[in-house]
Amino acid sequence: MYTLYYAPGAASLAVHWMLIELDVSHRLRKMDLEAGEHRQPEYLKLNPNGYVPTLIVDGAPLFECAALLMLLTERHPEAGLAPPTASPQRGLYLTWMFHLSNTLQAAYRDWFYPDQLAGPACALAVKAGARAKIESCFDRIEAQLSSGGSCLVGDRIGAADFLATMLMRWSRNMPKPATEWVTLANYVARMKALPSFKTVYAREGLTEWA
Repeated sequence: MYTLYYAPGAASLAVHWMLIELDVSHRLRKMDLEAGEHRQPEYLKLNPNGYVPTLIVDGAPLFECAALLMLLTERHPEAGLAPPTASPQRGLYLTWMFHLSNTLQAAYRDWFYPDQLAGPACALAVKAGARAKIESCFDRIEAQLSSGGSCLVGDRIGAADFLATMLMRWSRNMPKPATEWVTLANYVARMKALPSFKTVYAREGLTEWA
């Protein structure tokens, strides 16, 4: 039994989605981010960063979205959501998991909170830089999907696709959202057609980008 601490539409979405796709037993603990519940001492004991997601695995709290996705693929290899260690596609899988996490997801923090990096006076410049980095990532994903298969790693949906789709969703109100790229729009449509996506949306009470 897993326990997921989450907030609707936040970085916990991909983990929640994968738990549903895996059809494994789990409990949900919804966090009220607007009320600052994630900054309370009780939660900080679980996740000292004060972010979601946190996943309780065998009684131990673990965090970081991409790491949790990778862990779940290893604990449930029968689902085939990641290439085996000896697979020729393993390197590509690891590359995309870290690129999505370290480059694309990190850039969103500057987009949504541009004043945190260098103060309000530099917010516009920070936001412009974040947008350029995000759109550059979309260019790379578009190129990968156009040449490497229907999914990020070949033709089988996996952990990288759950992470990528969540991050593309975050662009929905940007000047150029991910769905402005033709191949990405088709890719997103396929991911959103999964029954597990419809379930996670219903559970989290999300309606936009449905």
